[in-house]
Parts: sequence; structure tokens; C-alpha cells
Amino acid sequence: MPELPEVEVVKKSLEKSIKNLIIKKIQINTKKLRYFVDKNKINRTVGRKIISIKRRSKYLIIEVEKNLSILAHLGMTGKFLLLNKKKKLKRTSFYYQLSNKGSKHNHVIFNFNNNTKLIYNDVRKFGFIKVIQSNKLNQSTHLKTLGPEPLSKNFNTTYFKKFILNKKKCLKDLLMDQKFVSGLGNIYVNEVLFKSELRPNKIIQKISTKEIEKIIKFIREILKKSIKLGGSSIKDFKDGEGRDGNFQQLFSVYGREGEKCLNNKCQSIIKKTVISNRSTFFCKSCQK
Repeated sequence: MPELPEVEVVKKSLEKSIKNLIIKKIQINTKKLRYFVDKNKINRTVGRKIISIKRRSKYLIIEVEKNLSILAHLGMTGKFLLLNKKKKLKRTSFYYQLSNKGSKHNHVIFNFNNNTKLIYNDVRKFGFIKVIQSNKLNQSTHLKTLGPEPLSKNFNTTYFKKFILNKKKCLKDLLMDQKFVSGLGNIYVNEVLFKSELRPNKIIQKISTKEIEKIIKFIREILKKSIKLGGSSIKDFKDGEGRDGNFQQLFSVYGREGEKCLNNKCQSIIKKTVISNRSTFFCKSCQK
């Protein structure tokens, strides 16, 4: 599933490509994604200009004129693809020529006034697209319970310590909790805990202020680096222009079960366990 960096990369890509364009037509090939695609609501955006593209946690928000926003989640395999009639795009597994009738996984197609097409493609259909009034977005069931953005000033040591007070859970479950901090997923939580030298199953009541500061520091460093490198390409992820992310080349533990720890002075092998039904990778020597 795309996490915060991947969604941020898509946001930036779409911002360059569709901001200020006008939606001329919307083609709905599949009504049933994770949620039913409401044809009447989505067609209310036709004829309106794209004002902005934003990200909240793992959600994309495409704001259009007259107080409407398109809220999208990519699910496991969802992706937005851009096709421009004036450009010759190399055919890959994610691009389609305009002369084609389209892939069976191209579920929603936005046509803009400059002949650009924005295609929502989703093999497993776990993503969704909804239209919500812009001034009611924060009250939607998807956004209203989200914790602070990990790169924001609100996510700090004081907030961290207050949130965990009297709570009983392990460190990995805490960082995966979207009510605590929004946008982190399994990949980046594994990487953050390795850099912080903390075991994923460590009970949160046993972590010190210094360890909290390290966690926050490495969350910010790793997310920023991943965004800069275009995110992590696990299976399907590409940005809006079809490019792979490169951060997976820097993974320290994720997916490296049985391989040698990358710390120079460590001779241990990366271990894999399961926490809350999620694959969890760690170094027993480096992480305490």
C-alpha cells in the first residue's frame, strides 16, 4: 500500500500536470471500487477548474471550484496515470495509447480542457474516489480521526508523551496507529525503528524521552529522503509520470530477512516476525 511519501510524490506530480485545468468529462468504467462511485456526485465537478492538489495522510485531495473536492485513496494497487494527446508516451505496463479503449483496470477517467486524461487504474479495487464538499472534508469519516502529520510541528515530544500516557501497546503498533500519527505504514515504521535502535515489540511505557526524540527525528529524516527519491517502488508504485521510486534501494531492514545487518560493526542477520498481522523486520543486536 502506498504510504505518505508515495502519495506525496503523486500529489506533486499531479500538481504540476492538472492544476488550473478544467474537467470537461468523466468516464466511469467501474462503479464499484472499495466504495460505490457516485456518478451524480462526481459529475458535479464537470466544468470546474482544479484549484489545488493536497495530501492528508495517505489521501489525495483534488480541490475544484465551488466548494467541491475529490477525495481519493489508492488502496493497495491504485494509481493515477496521465496521458497527453500531444505527447508520444512510451508504452509500459501502466501507460495506454489514447486510441485504445483502455485497460479493464482503468476505472475512472477524467478528461481535461487541454486534452490531458487523468486515469484512475486499480487492479484490486481497494482504492476509492469520492466527491465531498470542501468545507466538510475534515468532518468526513476518513479524515476526522487522523492524527497530526509526521512532518508537522504538532508532532513533537510533548504530544508524543501525552498520547501514550496510560496506554498499553508496543512501539510498532503505536506508530502504525493513524489516530496517533497519520501517513506512516509498515515499510517506514520498520525503517524508523531500525534507525532509532528500538525493538518493534518494545512496550511504549518503557521508552525514554531521548528515545522519543530519536523516533521523531528519524521519522522526519526518512520521510523527507523518501519523498526526495520518489518514494519506494514496492510492486506497483509509480508516480503520475510512470517513474519508479528509488527509496527501496536504501532499505535497512524491510524485506531483508536473512541478510546481514548493514551496520558496519554488526554481524547479525535481519530477523522477521509478525506483529498485529504485519511482517516486521529488525536486527536483534542493533535494536534494543
